[in-house]
Amino acid sequence: MACVGRFAPSPSGRMHLGNVFSALLAWLSVRSRGGTFVLRIEDLDPQRCKAEYVDLVRRDLEALGLTWDVEQTPQRLRTEAYASQFARLEEKGLVYPCYCTRDELHAASAPHASDGTPIYSGACRNLTAAERAEKTRRPAWRLMVPDETYAILDRLQGEYKENLTADCGDFIVRRSDGVYAYQLAVVTDDIAGGITEVVRGRDLLSSSPRQQYLYELFGASAPEYCHVPLLVTPEGRRLSKREKDLSLEELLERMRPEELIGALLHACGVLEHREAISAADAARIFDWSRVKANDVVLTQL
Repeated sequence: MACVGRFAPSPSGRMHLGNVFSALLAWLSVRSRGGTFVLRIEDLDPQRCKAEYVDLVRRDLEALGLTWDVEQTPQRLRTEAYASQFARLEEKGLVYPCYCTRDELHAASAPHASDGTPIYSGACRNLTAAERAEKTRRPAWRLMVPDETYAILDRLQGEYKENLTADCGDFIVRRSDGVYAYQLAVVTDDIAGGITEVVRGRDLLSSSPRQQYLYELFGASAPEYCHVPLLVTPEGRRLSKREKDLSLEELLERMRPEELIGALLHACGVLEHREAISAADAARIFDWSRVKANDVVLTQL
């Protein structure tokens, strides 16, 4: 089967070095095998995502030589596709309205999943029609999960598994404002794009069992996963847009693209010595067996 990989940034700010690192490894994995690279703009959230950042993402990728073969339709224009998949879940009787407030969900006594998300208690799962009629707030919609364990074999992180009931709970597939949630959207888009490989940050590893469950419900095969290490500060904090960590704009003012690529590949173990290298040349030598699984501490660039 031909390899089809993707990079799916959210245009909520200028790309930081962690975004660039994930994009680079995703691109190298595909190009090293002669596959197809897909760019998808994940602009689901209209309040956080801005149009001006979309062009910046494209320009930043092109500056680094990370060209793409296909650009999928942005998520903001894919509402009908998500609604269709939601309707399939509804027909199966697997979704229900949830009226819980954020404070209720984040109650101190509530258990939390590995990614910090509260494990939903199922408080609204069995409400009667009369009880629902008494609610005044607009509901989110949750997907019922089975008391079963879903496992993936990640290329870097090894086996990862979760019991969806115990470790996750029923999860949101449509928000209270009507926006379809990340888990539903990303699976719908990956199926539509024929994605066979997902390379992304290790912080998204815990999403995989939920997505695997959705693939099963939609009658599709899940892609191969590879969750790459996060870039962290010496204090252990991961890089983020919110903290404006090492924006690409700043880095490219003092480094050539080849120098930045070489620094990243040396930090994660692909290159034995730090040296300038183009993305195209790096694809010729790329080998997943050299990539570290644990987070990469950045001291300086």
